[in-house]
Amino acid sequence: MSILRITMREARVTHIMYRANLSYSSLRKYLSEALNMGLIVKDYNGDGLPIYRITEKGRSLLEKLEEVEKFMQR
Repeated sequence: MSILRITMREARVTHIMYRANLSYSSLRKYLSEALNMGLIVKDYNGDGLPIYRITEKGRSLLEKLEEVEKFMQR
C-alpha cells in the first residue's frame, strides 16, 4: 500500500525507498511485482531518470485496500 500511495505523485526510486522504509533489494522486488501486475508504470523525467506512478488499476486496488484497512480498524 505504501508504494501505491507514494506513487500517487510521480516518485523516483530513492524517494519510494525512504518513504516506504524499504531496503533497496526489497524495493526492487516489490516494484517489479507492481509493474508486472500493472499497478504502477515506469516513465522517465526530463533528465532521463526513471520515475514511477500509479495506474488506474493501482488506484482501484489502493481504494479497496484502504476500505479493508478501515474495516479492520473497527
